[in-house]
Amino acid sequence: MNSIPRSQNSRCVLDAYLNRLGEDGGPPSVDALFRIHRAHVERIPYETTWIHMGEQWGIDDGSSMERIALRGRGGYCFHLNGSLARLLASLGYDVSHHIGGVQGPEPSADDLTNHLVLVVAGLPTIDNPEGDWYVDVGLGDALHDPLPLRAGTYRQGPMTFVLEETPNGIADWHFVHDSHGAFPGMNFRAAVADLDAFEDRHRHLSTSPESGFVRTVTVQRRTHDAVIALRALTFTERCHDGMSTRYVTKRDEWFALLADEFLLPLDGVDVAARDRLWASACASHEVWATQD
Repeated sequence: MNSIPRSQNSRCVLDAYLNRLGEDGGPPSVDALFRIHRAHVERIPYETTWIHMGEQWGIDDGSSMERIALRGRGGYCFHLNGSLARLLASLGYDVSHHIGGVQGPEPSADDLTNHLVLVVAGLPTIDNPEGDWYVDVGLGDALHDPLPLRAGTYRQGPMTFVLEETPNGIADWHFVHDSHGAFPGMNFRAAVADLDAFEDRHRHLSTSPESGFVRTVTVQRRTHDAVIALRALTFTERCHDGMSTRYVTKRDEWFALLADEFLLPLDGVDVAARDRLWASACASHEVWATQD
């Protein structure tokens, strides 16, 4: 498998990234990969606040890594998986990019390139002798741990996932999300890809008025036994006991929720940008309330 080159980011960026994860950056191992993956989804949120504050982010993995490590930010799949791949490569893991597509009710080849998937190779176990792992911290409410790149059904906390081989489908693998997940599934290719393959789709997803990311600010975080999400002014939490929902309509409470529940204090963000973010969240909520 073609590996991603080791990181060119400075040592201080790598150390700050590891510090945010609470990891020491030891040699590659299955246990360490699982710890890093869990820490990533628990401590670094899936978030699109930057779109609604008027920030323009590319998908360069070095820039994504610096935002996560030094500015306490998150991002969506291209940023989260892109920077994680760069971190893992810097630690000596054999990691590669793959074209994926988060699907609607029916799988479609048109969805491909709307998601970046990672595969880590060379870490065999008794249950996964091939040593290939599907790694994904960029799906928001999905994986808590990596999955063996083997067909099967996998239970993680309150969620159940299925991974299927689909050599005659629109891609080579099909990830079936939990029935209560935010999307039905995701397809991805076995062939290795460069980040350039995602540039056009990222531009559309982050700027087009037709994009759900542009229409509604979204923040999500995964823990071992729960998924929490904020969409506009709607806060949801799903755990083993079911799902709870409430509306957060006060500005101070909403920003406190970002900081406390999603570990996203938005330090260094100016008042004007916060105003734009809050106004966008309120507008999206009003549109949803009218449609409902």
